Amino acid sequence: MASILDMSRIPFIPGVLHATNNPYQRYGPKGFMETKVLPNDSLYVRVDLPGVPDDAIRYRVDAVRQKLVFFSGEETLRDGIKVEHVREYSGSAGLGCDCCEITGVDAKMKDGVLRMIVSRVKVKDHDNKCTHFVPPNAGKSGRYDYRLASDGRHIYDVNSFNMVEVEDHPLVVKGRKDVLLRQRTSDGCFHVSVDMPGVCSDDMFILPNENEIKFYGENKEVHEHDESCRIFMGAIPKGTCCSRGIPLLNHDIAWDAEFGVLKVRVSPPPRNNNE
Repeated sequence: MASILDMSRIPFIPGVLHATNNPYQRYGPKGFMETKVLPNDSLYVRVDLPGVPDDAIRYRVDAVRQKLVFFSGEETLRDGIKVEHVREYSGSAGLGCDCCEITGVDAKMKDGVLRMIVSRVKVKDHDNKCTHFVPPNAGKSGRYDYRLASDGRHIYDVNSFNMVEVEDHPLVVKGRKDVLLRQRTSDGCFHVSVDMPGVCSDDMFILPNENEIKFYGENKEVHEHDESCRIFMGAIPKGTCCSRGIPLLNHDIAWDAEFGVLKVRVSPPPRNNNE
């Protein structure tokens, strides 16, 4: 059964990025990491770790000062991905004060996103409400693509995408830091990986045509503490994933998704022995 996508509510602004941590994100909370105080005074921490399996995350609380939660994880090696591109993540989040201590961590990893509820308790200055936590945000995530007119006004330029400063993932300690990975293997196949943290495989789609391979993803199951869903969309031009002289739609285009990463494989047609 064909899937029908409601594209009417997806904002489209030519030449403008919604979030510089992911150039394909068109809607939703920005940044590689988000931290906020919950009504019960616990901390909610969201961390994007695309490619990390749900059971491959490690975390521990600083045993000396009870201030920080350290976390790490490794991406799985997949077909078409070179070992040097496999990512390892490491980072920390927690308290930025001297009046509280961490008492517990409830951590869950799903679809390339680590979500933690960090419980804390006041150990001094009990009468003062504490709102200090670290880091406040990982990533600038909001810089737009614009140029200045002669009179100083901002004019959005649909042809100046290269002027945008797209951010590298600050928590990657080994491997690639880019959202998009494009490789060609010895068998002539093109492999493309696109990070869509938080989106499950059932909510990712590819829509190929003669000029490009469009992709779309949306995390429809929004976590209770997330601001909203996130929507990703973009396209892979045929010139970067297509054998020379062969129409794109003559290729075998296959895809799957796992742990918040869309993986597309474009294989050229079999060679004709008579040629």
